[in-house]
Amino acid sequence: MHPPSRKDFVSLTLTGQGSGNYTNSKQWRRQSCWRKWKRLSRLQRNLILFTVALMLVCGIATYPSVTEHFRGLTVVAKEEGDHALKPVTHEVLPELDKLNQPLVPEPPSEKQKRAAHKRGPPGLQNRLQNKGNVSDTQVEKEEGEKPLVNWRGAMIVQATERGTAEEAENKVDVPAVEQEGHSHKEPEVDRLEAVRDAFRHAWKGYKEFAWGKDELRPISKSYGEWFGLGLTLIDALDTMWILNLKKEFEEAKTWVSTELSFNKNVDVNLFESTIRILGGLLSTYHLTGDTLFLDKAKDIGMRLMPAFNTPSKIPYSDVNIGKGTAHPPRWTSDSTVAEVTSIQLEFRELSRLTQDTRYQAAVDEVMRKVHKLEGKQDGLVPMFINTNSGQFTHLGMFTLGARADSYYEYLLKQWIQGGKKETALLEDYLQALEGVKKNLLKKSSPNRLTFVGELSHGRFSPKMDHLVCFLPGTLALGAHHGLPADHMELAKQLMETCYQMYAQMETGLSPEIVHFNMHEGSIRDVDVKLADRHNLLRPETVESLFYLYRFTKDRKYRDWGWEILQNFNKYTKVSTGGYTSINNVRDPEYPSPRDKMESFFLGETLKYFYLLFSDDPELVSLDKKSGRHERQPSYVLGSSWLFCTPTLEKDVSVTGLQAVPKLEAAAA
Repeated sequence: MHPPSRKDFVSLTLTGQGSGNYTNSKQWRRQSCWRKWKRLSRLQRNLILFTVALMLVCGIATYPSVTEHFRGLTVVAKEEGDHALKPVTHEVLPELDKLNQPLVPEPPSEKQKRAAHKRGPPGLQNRLQNKGNVSDTQVEKEEGEKPLVNWRGAMIVQATERGTAEEAENKVDVPAVEQEGHSHKEPEVDRLEAVRDAFRHAWKGYKEFAWGKDELRPISKSYGEWFGLGLTLIDALDTMWILNLKKEFEEAKTWVSTELSFNKNVDVNLFESTIRILGGLLSTYHLTGDTLFLDKAKDIGMRLMPAFNTPSKIPYSDVNIGKGTAHPPRWTSDSTVAEVTSIQLEFRELSRLTQDTRYQAAVDEVMRKVHKLEGKQDGLVPMFINTNSGQFTHLGMFTLGARADSYYEYLLKQWIQGGKKETALLEDYLQALEGVKKNLLKKSSPNRLTFVGELSHGRFSPKMDHLVCFLPGTLALGAHHGLPADHMELAKQLMETCYQMYAQMETGLSPEIVHFNMHEGSIRDVDVKLADRHNLLRPETVESLFYLYRFTKDRKYRDWGWEILQNFNKYTKVSTGGYTSINNVRDPEYPSPRDKMESFFLGETLKYFYLLFSDDPELVSLDKKSGRHERQPSYVLGSSWLFCTPTLEKDVSVTGLQAVPKLEAAAA
């Protein structure tokens, strides 16, 4: 017999629950991973979760910019590094009545997205984001008509980029333009009539939904109240007169005569009520000679005077025009420097017309105190001033934007208003400009746009508000009145920058604030933060375009203004009447209307558009030397109004500060 074979292994059999064949199922693997996860310490698990979350956030945040960067590099490579600024083009313009059709755009189809022309240099062609609330927009189309967009109940006509052949036949031709060897005539519409139509459309909404109220809310077809004094109506009076809209003017005049009363228990902001109400009434009186408006101006002017009853004579920000009391804001005893130094034109003019010196004495005292205060840097002033101590606060922060902007503007305009005799004002103005050049003036990259930044405790920030775009017009006005010629050159450079703030946005409308790139190798000049992308229909750029065109006759400034007006019509016009400010100038698909039409859109923006396009220099003359405002007046334009000046000596040569006497000498 053979011995039993030897086994080389040991066999072990387990029985009971869980016995069975080996499995590699998903459930088993999931349980195994969960056991491994539970074996980790709490610190290890937290670190892993944090790393995953950080990678996810970074991926979401950087994906659009990465794709945009490579898209920009591709285009730049094709253009062989040429970072040319967007040129002024003379496109075929839509027919006038088509041009004025409003647009809060509907989301485009995929084909339209691919064919859409994006504004600005390659680096600015940001990835457009589809908003979740776009679903609120409904499109309706009737046979033979353009599609209608229903946005929260407001019917808006879809605008087209180009006019049809039938539309082109109704336009007026302008001189031929050579293109690719062929002679081509570009059609042009009546730009003055386009401005009138824009005003009529805005007035239609105001009259129907907000008559006698402060502001129109065009989307909701309602109104907003600030002071309850008909701000929009009063602010627009002189605009209607200049635009020769007699019917609309008479409607507004009747309301002023029968409905406007300042005997109300209401707090008003001194600065805002001065420039919009007092200024609007004085301006209308100068244009019409109707004492109704002067009487109303005297009434509101007297009711604002309690604001100056402070320990320092620096006025409070708020006045109760019914009770005759004044106070600072609830949260501070400070006023902004711009507000207390930008009411002088109106109060000085009220004194001249009424022969009551109290108004001018109050505002001149403010300027004397600011002139002598410490805390300035090379003529630049801080943003806040205390009404109790009369001293600057928040020292070390300097800007030509919000809270300080119109201080610099009104220095020059007061000097002109006073017949160029108050040389202390001129001294402060010229010193401030030297401070701007020394501390705030920089160049962007890659196109070397000249811009005005901000200074905070010695640290420069490339931030520039749209409000700063008052500066090109102010510089040009000063050069026109005999100040150094390099002021005009700087005005032209800054005017180009302000235009690019519009042209480099996808909607062709400027944001409220931009940040300029200064690093070598940047592919775009302008960055806009998400919170700064709104447009409020502001007038500063259009006002400066008016001054630059009036003094240089360079047609490009008119063309830039015309382009801006078209984009207001395209992205802010509401079909039922009115225009709305928008939240996002970077998104032409859905600019996100804010449902608010500021009074200055009628009081300033449209007025300056009209003056820009007008060929009549006598419409609002800046050069007349007559001392009597009833006959051939010369005008100085304030924040939202205009008034006549005394006899002016235009040819004043100012080469430096040495010849400018101090304030005390001038007062003596």
